[in-house]
Amino acid sequence: MKDAMRRLIKAAQQPEEADLIIQNGTVVDVFSLETFKADVAVKDGTVVGIGTYPKGKQIVDASGKYVLPGFIDGHIHIESTMVTPSEFSRALIKHGVTTVVTDPHEIANVAGRIGIDFMLEDAANADMDILMKLPSCVPATPFEQNGATLTADDLRPYLSQPSVIGLAEVMDYPSVLHAEPDMLEKINMTTEAGLRIDGHAAGLPDAALNVYSTAGIRNDHEAVTAEEAIARVRRGIHVLVREGSAAKDLLALLPAINERNSTRFSFCTDDKHLDELAEEGTVNYAAQLAIQNGLDPLIAIQMATINNAVCHGIKDKGAIAPGYLADILITDSLETLQPDTIIKDGRVLDLAALNTVRAVVPQSVKSSINLKKVTKDSLQIPLQKGQKAWVIGVVPGRIITDKITADVKIEDGFFVPDPERDQLKMVVCERHHATGNIGVGIVSGLGLKRGAIASTVAHDSHNLVVAGTNDGDMLLAIAEAQRIQGGLVIVDNGKVLASVPLRVGGIMSEKPYEEVIAELHQLHEQLATITETAQNVFMILSFLCLPVIPRLKLTDKGLFDVDSFRHVAVGLPI
Repeated sequence: MKDAMRRLIKAAQQPEEADLIIQNGTVVDVFSLETFKADVAVKDGTVVGIGTYPKGKQIVDASGKYVLPGFIDGHIHIESTMVTPSEFSRALIKHGVTTVVTDPHEIANVAGRIGIDFMLEDAANADMDILMKLPSCVPATPFEQNGATLTADDLRPYLSQPSVIGLAEVMDYPSVLHAEPDMLEKINMTTEAGLRIDGHAAGLPDAALNVYSTAGIRNDHEAVTAEEAIARVRRGIHVLVREGSAAKDLLALLPAINERNSTRFSFCTDDKHLDELAEEGTVNYAAQLAIQNGLDPLIAIQMATINNAVCHGIKDKGAIAPGYLADILITDSLETLQPDTIIKDGRVLDLAALNTVRAVVPQSVKSSINLKKVTKDSLQIPLQKGQKAWVIGVVPGRIITDKITADVKIEDGFFVPDPERDQLKMVVCERHHATGNIGVGIVSGLGLKRGAIASTVAHDSHNLVVAGTNDGDMLLAIAEAQRIQGGLVIVDNGKVLASVPLRVGGIMSEKPYEEVIAELHQLHEQLATITETAQNVFMILSFLCLPVIPRLKLTDKGLFDVDSFRHVAVGLPI
């Protein structure tokens, strides 16, 4: 360590010995929100100087271009991209995202520590830096059956790993409120290790924000209005502005951001489908969208770089300054932010020659569908003639849902899907321990006109979720998902139209990301034949099972009312 520091100090005094000199560029200063002309000197993967440097071992000419820090995504679930960490890196780094902070609670809910170990091992192969926050809530709630349980003792050994930087989103607010021992131990051990804790304050009142901040939970990505964002900032909670595939909160939060408080905001993704991510990127896209809607480009870049670094306690990333790691982008435009050169750890990346080494997937993770036989009788929703029912209402562009009371179609004492009114049957089947748990409900807003869709990507417990217009197609979709050991399935008129196998825990593919994108395109083409919506229906479906997001959700144990935090019957009292 001393020798490494000695080399850097020497290079700072004699920059002609630098490994790399970026000359003639306009440097973006994320500290003071200004730009200035300067050369940048890099040694051993670290910036050692900003000034005028005519000599160096390698010269990159940035004449007429901007030089800015690599982007940092402040919160993303890699599993939601449906590829492994190494493939995720290959798909994303071309957009200039050189670091991500990830929470592997998806695979942890399926496979526990084995899943976390796989993610760490495969992430080590990535060209980008994949930093991990430990899953805080596995299971997320007691209201569903998942695949594993992680206690504070299970997590503690990971705190010493260099790529582990904190505790991920604390979704179980009641455990914090009631100071439950295991949750407090997770919080205390993280704080004592000098690491940061992420929040998850979806739909919670200001009083709950007081509790979170008192507990040392100082960031949150669940604000969906400008008023909610401001309430968090006033309580010392850093706001991660989310823009993903299902949850698109950026435009709603922009009015809360100004030059006085911009350091309290940063960008994150949370969840984004692979095809969209490969085409658009993540926080680079969010920054570009914010700029298009009036945000100062320098503030947008600040939010995508140094703000995330500070929020997560990452001391050597997010800026172009001496002592910071040389994760650097060179671009023609501060509006589009598309890099033509990407420098990672002081090395100019060849995007055609990125690392393709992958970790071996444990066999137990590849055989994760353990489903008790599902019959037609299992799918029935008993209702009396004229009885109103609770219906889960999809809200476009949001992962919250409406809680609707509605008249529904009833025949022979049971609910019958009615595509004309967009009232579909939805089923969640427990798939980890063959318990036979099956939750049934009614959903509106998915837009299916025929057939059925099934997925083993179902946050956060990742049971098997199915929605459809008839029982026959729903049963076939369930059977096909079990046959391929997890994935996405479309069925219509007794025929499997398309599928995307996800054998890694039922949530990720083993294949290169390009092949998975091709499978997703075929899936979407077939989906268009049975639905009229332009929404990402599979992403929406995956969040209809998450009982920590308001207002009405479905788990393997039944219909769940998030407002009252309890399961409820589908039919209202007569």
